[in-house]
Amino acid sequence: MLMMIATPIGNLEDVTLRALNFLKSADIVACEDTRSTKKLLRLLNIKALGKLVAYHDHNGESVRPTLLLELKKGKTVALVSDAGTPLISDPGFKLVEACHKNNIKVSAIPGPTAPILALTMSGLPTDKFTFNGFIPASTAGSRKALVETSNLQTTQIWFSTTSKLISHLKTMLSTYGNRNAAVVREMTKLHEEIKNATLKDLLSHYQE
Repeated sequence: MLMMIATPIGNLEDVTLRALNFLKSADIVACEDTRSTKKLLRLLNIKALGKLVAYHDHNGESVRPTLLLELKKGKTVALVSDAGTPLISDPGFKLVEACHKNNIKVSAIPGPTAPILALTMSGLPTDKFTFNGFIPASTAGSRKALVETSNLQTTQIWFSTTSKLISHLKTMLSTYGNRNAAVVREMTKLHEEIKNATLKDLLSHYQE
């Protein structure tokens, strides 16, 4: 079977007992970056020798058939991302899709996922929400993406980066108007921060 396993996004203690047990017993651990997963498994005292296989957007087409062949042989494969829940703004969808087409059992071990964690901490309505992934890097691309979602009557969750945050807040302010919003960063880590304010006040804060 293929088991998708959520891994900590910051605090190592967020790993579940079930995740630990499956990572120990899995025949193969397919991961986004073998260096990141090797470090995680070392911290969790799990032997990774011979288990790790790199699986990401750049090598998926060539590695996927090998993983499917091993699964058909009865092997257990754990799919992990660098942090959080696999497939959420991470590679893996095509592998899961291929497993369903080949009648290979797929399951998941739930755990940390950044978008939901940010939503629950934001102080914004949680009854209806939309996760939109990363805001496009270019100014034109970000404006287009935000305009397309400007009429949604839901809390919207976007990923941004440190270097683009001020630019993205400016575009949001000009596109959405002065809505209430929240910037949530460093979740579960030492310098965790939540800023809940209007877009104008958030922009002013981060510009300073």
